[in-house]
Amino acid sequence: MATVPRLLQRLSLDLPIVQGPMTGSDTPQLAAAVSEAGGLGMLGCGMRSPQAMREAAAAVRAATRRPFGMNLFVLQTPSPDPATVRAAIDRLAPLYAELALAMPEPPAQWCEDFDAQLQALIAARPAVASFTFGLLSAAQVERVKHEAGSLVIGTATTVAEARAWAEAGADAVCASGMEGGGHRGSFLDLGSSSQIGTLALVPACVDALDVPVIAAGGIMDGRGIAAALALGAQAAQLGTAFLACPESAIGAAQRAAMARAEGSDTRITRAYSGRPARGIVNAMMEQLDAHADTLPPYPVQNALTAPLRRAAAAQGRADYLSLWAGQGVGLARALPAAQLVALLEREWRAACGRVAGDAQGA
Repeated sequence: MATVPRLLQRLSLDLPIVQGPMTGSDTPQLAAAVSEAGGLGMLGCGMRSPQAMREAAAAVRAATRRPFGMNLFVLQTPSPDPATVRAAIDRLAPLYAELALAMPEPPAQWCEDFDAQLQALIAARPAVASFTFGLLSAAQVERVKHEAGSLVIGTATTVAEARAWAEAGADAVCASGMEGGGHRGSFLDLGSSSQIGTLALVPACVDALDVPVIAAGGIMDGRGIAAALALGAQAAQLGTAFLACPESAIGAAQRAAMARAEGSDTRITRAYSGRPARGIVNAMMEQLDAHADTLPPYPVQNALTAPLRRAAAAQGRADYLSLWAGQGVGLARALPAAQLVALLEREWRAACGRVAGDAQGA
């Protein structure tokens, strides 16, 4: 009988399946459904206010007694130069005109206050506290463990980042390959050197660390889960696969774009948010990629394009949405989350059975 990975034992999980946090596109209903089905549901809280974090955690707990996690962006509140902000706004003028919107003013706040979010997470006491975009200090990691009782997972896109998280005291590391949709979790280097594929990144992290590794990036079905575990990961994190579920928060225009897309239709861009992220190519991406070297960093660009993206969603305009999706988007199944988890389990076990059968017949 196969040994249950210690990560699954610690979290009392039935399956090595983690739902990607998908900040802005996840819902408590999605997280609860995945957890109830035996995986680990996650709340993406990077853009949630502390009050919204409390409400989301309460909603998950009202729907399931199973473990779930909460994810935060590790960010410092920026103070951008006014001239930089004005230039960024002027650059967006044609896009605002296309959607018949008034030009925006700089927002009252560029992002949520991380310290307040961290306090809200600790108060919510999720089974898992995961972090991306940056690195917690060892003292912060210990505080989350001690005060919240949460297992701490750090996101890494290189072995160096994975080691940094392990040295800070993380209980596990999510090794995020460049195939994945949405924002890259890089924090030591946001350039091309951090664009490492899952197949290369995961075993390198497994070999370098003493803590469990979770594989992420381009995993869409049970075959991908089996492959991740064969590489030494103790679980697989799937984002785009769950984005297609009816419980996710994406609108009809994005669902239609996903249904038409293949992996070759996606690329990594800074257009929407100022931080490298993978999505389906559209008009907004192509227009702003021409100015990639001059776009302000996250969260400034993200805040300035937010009204555009909200209006595009309301108007059903996929050409001006941030269509986050990974290279596996062509394999997405628009199934309710519980059905998808059950299907992933069957596919994973079947893939393991095929590999075992092939090994015996060799």
